[in-house]
Amino acid sequence: MSAEAVVIDTPRRAGGVRALWAGNPWAVVQRGLIAARSSSWVVVLSGFFEPVFYLASMGIGLGALIGDVETSSGLEVSYAAFIAPALLAVSAMNGAIYDSTWNVFFKLNYGKLYEGMLATSLGPLDVALGEILYALLRGLLYATGFMVIMQFAGLNLAWTAILALPAVMLIAFGFASVGMAVTSYMKAFQHMDWINFVLLPMFLFSATLYPITVYPEPIQWLVQAFPLWHGVELVRGLTTGALSPDMLWHVLYYVVMIAVGLVFTTKRLRALFLG
Repeated sequence: MSAEAVVIDTPRRAGGVRALWAGNPWAVVQRGLIAARSSSWVVVLSGFFEPVFYLASMGIGLGALIGDVETSSGLEVSYAAFIAPALLAVSAMNGAIYDSTWNVFFKLNYGKLYEGMLATSLGPLDVALGEILYALLRGLLYATGFMVIMQFAGLNLAWTAILALPAVMLIAFGFASVGMAVTSYMKAFQHMDWINFVLLPMFLFSATLYPITVYPEPIQWLVQAFPLWHGVELVRGLTTGALSPDMLWHVLYYVVMIAVGLVFTTKRLRALFLG
């Protein structure tokens, strides 16, 4: 009896858009939420309390010595009302960056989760967008809690402060997109130190704790290139009610940031696992 060759057809991912996108990023989000049940909530909440401590120590303590501060729009506000919206933007950034860098790095290099995900019908864009959306949930959690504290402290000076929540979601989306793109190129835990090396100067110098006008003009141009500065100015304008057409430039900055991050992350995941 002659042996027959058995050919097993391995399903191949279709080309074109279907090779990148299956339309199901929520499967990745759902997986993240299930995994979060076993996580330590102390670690999760630590990113929320950091800006709260800054607000309590500097806004109340240092604010008593400084008095009122002039915003970029020329509005005189208390020091606490000046730094609170900046810390709100920082809170959203911290939540998004944590999930899109450290968590993604572990899943990418040690957990090997993305290989399993891309072996299913999910495409690289599903995985990238799903991880970023999950990071947004943490950013929204931090921002909402901090916003409640600002409301009780009387630091939301206008009704437009409610629009700060969509604004911080935009900020978190931008940082999560770029954060995941950058993390996809990192190979060792030591490389992750560069994340803090970049975030710390942005936090200190993005007009978070004092007006940008204290810098010489050439330094001001450099600060205005920081993504956090655009987020701080956007949120500060909304919480103080000082609306201006310049806010559209801040929004556009983050839209471009999101697009660039998603494109690079999708291409990188495709090159790593489907190339």
